[in-house]
Amino acid sequence: MTRIIEINLDDAGLPAPTPEIEQERKVAIFDLLEDNSFALTARDDRAVPPGPFRLQLSIRDRRLVFDLQDQDHEEAGAFHLSLGPFRQVVKDYFQICESYFDAVKSLPPSQIETIDMARRGIHNEGARVLQERLEGKAEVDIDTARRLFTLICVLHFGG
Repeated sequence: MTRIIEINLDDAGLPAPTPEIEQERKVAIFDLLEDNSFALTARDDRAVPPGPFRLQLSIRDRRLVFDLQDQDHEEAGAFHLSLGPFRQVVKDYFQICESYFDAVKSLPPSQIETIDMARRGIHNEGARVLQERLEGKAEVDIDTARRLFTLICVLHFGG
């Protein structure tokens, strides 16, 4: 029950993503819904909805917003995270992804593999930052954090 069963990105007002970004988004959402671990953390002796959850992810007023509902569409919680800690890792991730997409078109497999290893390393760093920022609010495993980080990058692309 501690999982996300639906995810929506509030990308209203953002420019249309590139085909590569759109593909990353689709894969991340598909993978996230197939396998994830997401639980709200108990705080201040308040009852915590057990899930499963419907998540709307957005950027509002330069903050990353998690709006959660339970499976019956009842409000389950919301939290806002500063985007500051994500800025550098998102920038690095976009730069390495751009290098990777260019490399796939013309470089030999050994060089593509090297760039892909660097890309995975930066992606893992973004997931780690997200887990730290969610501490005390929600618990996510590393794979869920990686997929959510991808979606944060998609929102950053337009923002």
